[in-house]
Amino acid sequence: MSMDDLSTPNLTRSASEPAAHEDTAPVVAEAPADETQATEGFALSPHDLATQLVGKLCHDFISPAGAIMSGLDLLEDPSAQDMKQEALNLIAASAKKMVTLVHFARVAFGAASTSEAFNGGQLEKILGDVFSTMRAELDFAIPADTVFQKPAARTLLNLGLLAGNSLPTGGKATLTAVASDDGLTLIADAAGPRARLKAEAVEGLKGLPLGDGLNGQWIQPHWLWSTVHEAGGTLDFTVEPDHLVLTVKLPG
Repeated sequence: MSMDDLSTPNLTRSASEPAAHEDTAPVVAEAPADETQATEGFALSPHDLATQLVGKLCHDFISPAGAIMSGLDLLEDPSAQDMKQEALNLIAASAKKMVTLVHFARVAFGAASTSEAFNGGQLEKILGDVFSTMRAELDFAIPADTVFQKPAARTLLNLGLLAGNSLPTGGKATLTAVASDDGLTLIADAAGPRARLKAEAVEGLKGLPLGDGLNGQWIQPHWLWSTVHEAGGTLDFTVEPDHLVLTVKLPG
């Protein structure tokens, strides 16, 4: 689906959202409209937010780290010398994945204090490396020389990650950016079989506390909501069968 048709999305806002995303009618939602309610009623304390993010990062890092250790164990096992090349391949692939996750986390979740702004080419490289570990395809439809200040860069990376994660069986995640006198609009369009947002992700995108679901499925969408909210922007999303669109508007 071309993002040219979505540069100025027409999202009809609704105060409530169906519980299931399989309905034929599109699900439309937005961050809480009342500023005070959003800040006092929904946002986590800085300590709790940091705790949840650290838990997510540990979860993300443990898989490639464990694979590296397994590869090293094979290299040291005298009875497994015939698997030396397989062990080296496992170590190399896992180390690459670990570095990819670290580079992504520095900008998407961390301060990345060495850079106050990022261009489109840098962000495409970071997201492209992450998508190389996914089934989804990335279409980064943003010019390489477009400059994003840190809040916008952080938002764009998190939008891309969420769009990719919403395509568990593959599909295409398209990212676009539209600048105007009012600010910047960032759009993530995810289309593919079984494209969906889990219930925990919906709660996170609305700035709601976690219900009965998994922390790991909730914290990254909630971090995206927190990033947008702190920047004074708005976050909206629509979910249809095999298709979802996330739209962030940041002030100029």
